[in-house]
Amino acid sequence: MTKDTTITRRALLQCAAWSGIAAIHPAAAAAAGEAPYPARPVTWVIPFAPGGATGRLSLLICDRLTRRLGQSFVLDHRPGAGGAVATRSVGHAAPDGYTLLATSTANVINASAGAATDADGSDLVPVAGMARTPLLLLVNKELPVKTLTEFLAYARANPGKLSVGSAGPGTVQQLSAELFRTLGGISWSVLAYRGSGPALTDLASGHIHAMFDNIASAMDLLRSGKIRALAVSTRERVDTFPQLPPVAELLPGFETSGFYGVAAPRGTPQAVVDLLNREINAALADPAIAKEFAEAGATPITGDSQVYAATYRAEVMRWRKLVAVQAGPTR
Repeated sequence: MTKDTTITRRALLQCAAWSGIAAIHPAAAAAAGEAPYPARPVTWVIPFAPGGATGRLSLLICDRLTRRLGQSFVLDHRPGAGGAVATRSVGHAAPDGYTLLATSTANVINASAGAATDADGSDLVPVAGMARTPLLLLVNKELPVKTLTEFLAYARANPGKLSVGSAGPGTVQQLSAELFRTLGGISWSVLAYRGSGPALTDLASGHIHAMFDNIASAMDLLRSGKIRALAVSTRERVDTFPQLPPVAELLPGFETSGFYGVAAPRGTPQAVVDLLNREINAALADPAIAKEFAEAGATPITGDSQVYAATYRAEVMRWRKLVAVQAGPTR
């Protein structure tokens, strides 16, 4: 666990690879007579430690893909460097559809902010979207605050005394904490973990005071009463927690959300991309999965790979503006 550093911008965005859709790679095309894809288990790489929203949403999709396609879609958690370890490994994998990456807002942020983490997805092509999710402002139950107003006042009255967790550098949790710090005019320490799961564990035990995280990740601890939610990161209230106000009610201009999808190594055959896209979209339409997503506050992102690529580019530009807002130094 190390103190996080503020993301800096590069002039050159490294998201060009996402502007096109995968073309069929002759070397990766199935040979005549070869069993149709998938002919063996598929590795679905998660860039963070277990317990976070990326893994929880992915598990729902992978279970259905396993049932539908007759081969196991296996979650493989590879945390490190805010998603860079997993993103780099998948980008260098064989472009055959047997190694996929669950992309997250970390990829979008790094594509827009240019953090030197090699996590922007330049070596990948978009396959399908999964979901967009609001975040919650969470605090340890022993912190003497019960509302957003009280929390902001407490943070301002105790400069440098609060520690805030994140899922790692360049993640939506880290950027949300930095944006709150900048807009709120406060000083605190942002600590980087190898995913939401470890950070939430420390939040519940009191080792850190607060963090922003997804509903899917935090739900079990919220139900147990070990942590408390004070606000939502989106401009609108969410159905799952209608009593929670948006942070923007006190800090105009604050708005963040999680963004999740699926990518494959550049050069993956278009036929494989199209098959995965159709099956993932079908999974998102499954009533049982839709119910689970709704309970997690997740809004499905549907459409073909070209639609997802366009949505991804729009998200990059949105985060570019948000990163510019929180340009002050980490305190």
